[in-house]
Order: sequence, then structure tokens, then C-alpha cells
Amino acid sequence: MRLLLVRHGQTPTNVDYLLDTAVPGPGLTALGEQQAAALPEALADEDIAAIYASTLIRTQLTAAPLAAARGVDVLVRDGIREVSAGDLEMLPGDTEAGHAYMKTVFAWAAGDTGLRMPGGESGAEVLARYDAVVAEAADSGAGVVAMVSHGAAIRMWTAARVANVDVAFAAARPLDNTGVVILEGAPSEGWKALTWAGAVVAPAGEGGPTGRPVDAE
Repeated sequence: MRLLLVRHGQTPTNVDYLLDTAVPGPGLTALGEQQAAALPEALADEDIAAIYASTLIRTQLTAAPLAAARGVDVLVRDGIREVSAGDLEMLPGDTEAGHAYMKTVFAWAAGDTGLRMPGGESGAEVLARYDAVVAEAADSGAGVVAMVSHGAAIRMWTAARVANVDVAFAAARPLDNTGVVILEGAPSEGWKALTWAGAVVAPAGEGGPTGRPVDAE
């Protein structure tokens, strides 16, 4: 299966750089709406058969133009929502709270899945819910699936589950709004990243460190 993980379009709390993870969350800014409207053309070469979005409004609004262009319904699943910030909810992301949030997220990706976000989820819980939606998509038989999800969740899950993406790679590469990570594989066989926000990702062990982009940055 070819799996496209798409970060949602810009929200007002993205602009204010807040840890905004609660359901249902805000809608999109005017720029976010433009980003969503541009997705069908940006992904025109992808033969997308199914489109998923999280339970947060911003992902559903981002997915809507793509779903309309492909003539499919958006499948809403809680499992691919953002990592809950717990006690850090709505605190500024560029402060110690934001650093604690991302440190916890990448500790999960490195294997410390028993660690819990203050007042929130454990890594095991987040990975399990995300894995379940990916498994559902794989079992559907669709050859190409797009999942509109969230920046921290996408980076954590790929670092934990994708052979040629490690924690250092994902930590160093935040996804812009509507940035896309393209994977190939299956839950039973494992996953490899083909591109990360447009840059080709080298296979593990080929040409340098795990997850090194082939394209110049």
C-alpha cells in the first residue's frame, strides 16, 4: 500500500504557536483554506482510493476538497488525531512546555512507550490507536490511501514505525501545513519512506545515515 500522511492546513492556533490538541479544535485560517484547496492538484498524480481524517475539525476541512475531487467520502477516525497535550494544552509551543511535549513524543518514538504526557496519553496508547487506523486502511484493499493527520503524530509514528526514518530525522524536520510524507509497505511487512515534504528519502543503510534525504536541502 502507498500511504500518504498529510498534515492539516493552517489554523489560528498554529499562527499563535499554541499546543492546541483537544477535540474538536479550531477551523482553518484563510491561508489554511487555500492550502486545502491546493491539495487536489498537488496530489493529482496519486491514485487515491480512500481518504481518512481525524476527529479534529481542521483535518476534515483540509481533506474535504481532496475528497470532493476524488469522489469519495472522508472517513473520520479518532486514532489519527493529534497527540494530546494533556496538562500542557494551549500553552505556547515555543516555551518549556513545547519542548517538554516534543521531548515526550520523540521519547516514545525511541521506544520509551510507557512514558506518559503530563495529564495525557502514553506512547503505547498513541501508537496503538494510530496503528489501528493504518491497519484498517491496509485491510481495505485500497492501493493508495491519504490520511490527513497532525504534525507531531505523523513525525512520532513514522519515527517509530518506518524503517528508514529515525528519531533524529523526524525531530529535525517539522512538517509545514499540508506537508506530505509518502510511505510504502504494510503493517505486516513494515514501512519505508519514499518522500518527506517533497524530498526523496534514502533507504536505510544506503548513502549515509538512516533517513538522509537524497535531495539537497
